[in-house]
Amino acid sequence: MASTVGLHTPNPQALARAVDPRKGEYEKNKCHKKLRKLVGEALTDFGMLEDGDKVMVCLSGGKDSYTLLDLMLSFQQHAPIRFELVAVNLDQKQPGFPEEVLPAYLSDLGVAFDIIEQDTYSVVKALTPEGKTTCPVCSRLRRGILYSHAKKIGATKVALGHHLDDVVETLMLNMFYGAKLKAMPAKLRSDDGQNILIRPLYYCRESLIQRWSDYRQYPIIPCNLCGSQDNLQRQVIKEMLTGWDRSHPGRVENIGRSINNVTLSHLGDRRLFDFAGLSTDEARIAAVQLD
Repeated sequence: MASTVGLHTPNPQALARAVDPRKGEYEKNKCHKKLRKLVGEALTDFGMLEDGDKVMVCLSGGKDSYTLLDLMLSFQQHAPIRFELVAVNLDQKQPGFPEEVLPAYLSDLGVAFDIIEQDTYSVVKALTPEGKTTCPVCSRLRRGILYSHAKKIGATKVALGHHLDDVVETLMLNMFYGAKLKAMPAKLRSDDGQNILIRPLYYCRESLIQRWSDYRQYPIIPCNLCGSQDNLQRQVIKEMLTGWDRSHPGRVENIGRSINNVTLSHLGDRRLFDFAGLSTDEARIAAVQLD
């Protein structure tokens, strides 16, 4: 498959810069400040970073992970604590993968990085039935390799580029198809108990990240190199959220906030709330009667 790395279609931000460079620079700074504000809130709210941390930033070559690295570098320069960053990419040997792009980009940026070369592509193709998406098997293999590398290099945190849209999409997918009220947490201990995952873009909308990516003109590596079909269920949810953004601005953000504002007594999970043990509050009744 021919690579589309570095190719960008014209966008409003680029056109604005061409017409009025000063306005374009103002809008770019405004976008960056908003991203910094949202990432700073997520880092603080969930206690994502500690002094002396070694953070492994997982870099795929997509807009989200490039933006994540940019913001982590910015906070590394200005945060009141000291932490180390290492960018890590897993080269899975998909046909057409431009293996020179990320090393060149990271070298120019002056960032410490590791490129892990492991042919999971052949394994995934062998394990995935014809016509099925390769994403589930690929994700499990990739996750295991990255977790092992984090342990190898002594990383105390693993930073992932998931954003608010990913969180809400996952919530909807679990509700619609899995009958679970479950989303993506901002901070998580891995199943093996050996890694702490953080998602600093937890409060950021994908559209804001896309704007920043357009400003920065990252050398994007396409995510379809393996020829896998899109996750059709997630695509349906994504289109639904896009429709809500047009017809009901703010709805997606409110859904995201609701995940952080849970009233267990008004849901129905008997494992988390003792519904069977509920009884009248005799002390409150007595206080009311005295009044």
